[in-house]
Amino acid sequence: MLNMNRISGKHRNAQYGRLSPALAWRAVLAHDARSDGAFVYAVRSTGIYCRPSCPSRRPRRNLTVFFSGPDAAERAGFRACRRCHPRGLVADPLASRIEQLCRFIEARLDEKFTLADLSTRAGLSPFRLLRAFQRITGITPRQYAAACRLRAVKSGLRKENNVTFALYDAGYSSSSRLYEHAPAHLGMTPATYQRGGSGTSIRYTTMESPLGRLLVAATPRGICMVSLGDSDSRLEAALKHEFPVAEIRRDSNGLQPWLRAVLSRVEGKRPSVHLPLDVQATSFQRRVWQELFSIPRGTTRSYSEVARAVGQPRAVRAVARACATNPAAVVIPCHRVVRADSALGGYRWGLKRKAALLRAERPPEHV
Repeated sequence: MLNMNRISGKHRNAQYGRLSPALAWRAVLAHDARSDGAFVYAVRSTGIYCRPSCPSRRPRRNLTVFFSGPDAAERAGFRACRRCHPRGLVADPLASRIEQLCRFIEARLDEKFTLADLSTRAGLSPFRLLRAFQRITGITPRQYAAACRLRAVKSGLRKENNVTFALYDAGYSSSSRLYEHAPAHLGMTPATYQRGGSGTSIRYTTMESPLGRLLVAATPRGICMVSLGDSDSRLEAALKHEFPVAEIRRDSNGLQPWLRAVLSRVEGKRPSVHLPLDVQATSFQRRVWQELFSIPRGTTRSYSEVARAVGQPRAVRAVARACATNPAAVVIPCHRVVRADSALGGYRWGLKRKAALLRAERPPEHV
């Protein structure tokens, strides 16, 4: 039963972004789909919350409460509407245009475009295009083009013996432009990535863990891969696939301190050693992964909560992709991100392992 005391006082005028109560109520009356995802409204007499575009009959204003999202509404005791499914993903009206613009950028990496050029092509003002592009992809058009060029460089470096060929094929006008962006996105310079790591080699070791076989690999700068699996051969194959031209060698003794630190995380213990990372990532991936470090042990966040925390509330799918491409299991704690309905969602190393990691991190009284 809905607790009426919980929605009095502070919940009566709940915070839900920068939208005023008057504008929110106007959006509800108009069934405005453009406001979906910006807030939800709840009805005190029914105990149900909806998205603004819900086709249900409009409630009385004095019975309506606004919240920033489903999580806030449910914490106040409301349940989701079965007609509009407010926890579902919101279709962005500009998604198709932004997708077409992404394909346009990908096909012309050797060309330079201004925001005005792209806005004319999309039929939007520069300001609206920038807002929509960031909302849907999580990054700006310039960052997207840079990420595509760097991805092309990574592919080219695996095929070419010369960094220069790879960078020009990827659309860079000079090597200085590539090296300027490379450390933040690749985690290492292009020439070093061609060699397979920061330095001359990648060391790795494996051991048994509560979740199966555990592989830890590192460059001289830090850990570049942590994987969980059923056999050493598969884990080693995945490492060689990621760094096909690297000098990879097993080092069972030299990596023991880092291996023990990773194992303690697998076992749900509180970290006692800081683990340096040397991983490749786009700017958006780095923002997401950095946010994951702030999630306390024994707790979880939803993909939508992480999206809001990095300033891109509609980039839920992009957050999910960033979690799915995490190269360092447990060290970057993507296992602490779940679906809005508390279901586990996905996990690169298997849902059983994700569930086990979460159980291991819970305080003893909650296990």
